[in-house]
Amino acid sequence: MARFLVGRTIALILTALAASIVVFVAMAVLPGDPAAIMLGVGARPDTLAALRAQMGLDQPILLQYVRWIGGFVVGDFGISYTYGVPVADLVVQRIGLSVPLALLAMKLSTLIAIPVGVFAASRRGRAGDVVAMGLAQIGVSVPNFWLGLMLVILFSLQLGWLPASGFPGWDQGIWPGLRSLLLPAFALALPQAAILARVTRSSVLETLGEDFVRTARAKGLSGEAALWRHAVPNALIPVVTIMGLQFSFLIAGTIIIENVFTLPGLGRLIFQAIAQRDLVVVQSLVTLVAITVILVNFLVDVAYAALDPRLSRGGTR
Repeated sequence: MARFLVGRTIALILTALAASIVVFVAMAVLPGDPAAIMLGVGARPDTLAALRAQMGLDQPILLQYVRWIGGFVVGDFGISYTYGVPVADLVVQRIGLSVPLALLAMKLSTLIAIPVGVFAASRRGRAGDVVAMGLAQIGVSVPNFWLGLMLVILFSLQLGWLPASGFPGWDQGIWPGLRSLLLPAFALALPQAAILARVTRSSVLETLGEDFVRTARAKGLSGEAALWRHAVPNALIPVVTIMGLQFSFLIAGTIIIENVFTLPGLGRLIFQAIAQRDLVVVQSLVTLVAITVILVNFLVDVAYAALDPRLSRGGTR
């Protein structure tokens, strides 16, 4: 297991480094001068020169990267041109919304998908299976921003049960904050739940065909007991991988959903930074999201190895 962890840690560091290089190079090769892009076409030459010096654009490209990644490692993401404050401060202000939103969406997705997937597998080929997988197919096809708008129309405008937009802040209480996140969390969760339900169904069906399940049935265990006591726990091992990948998609999906519901999170900050041509914020936040996705995948690999020791020994699933 120790060898497995060392190997995965080295892969994590190399992948994060590669991601940072890709983001940095992508920003560096943008057409035109980044300082001119941020200030606009009417900027004075002395103002352009001052911003270029502030951003370190007057230095060699390799030195620019080394200084930027060195600051990034210690939490110095640079200064936002638009807001005039450190980018790290903006991240701290916004992350308290985006992470709970993604976690809530992940929880809702799991609570919906696993029961539906197990239900469909236990009724393979029957009406319940067809209906469940039909709904899952629709869920996969529906964009989450459109779903968010439909949820607003139904639960906010028609029924008046939940707020349509905005976030009161956690200082106003846990329930008001969660209440404002329910609709965006459902908009994020339902398409992912559709995918996870299909994966769960396939995994449970595969496990039901294993010898140990047939042996349990031969010993007199009922079909329902064999399903929940033997098939489902073993079928959930590969589902963990999909859940980890989905959390990465949920983090990225907040960029759209936070703008639909006007939530002041990291996703909305990235969108605003792009609109305001604040390239320092864009570069730092895109790198931060990429590294977060890489870290989540690393944790999924570790969890998978803990659930299935054959992986840590170099075996196959």
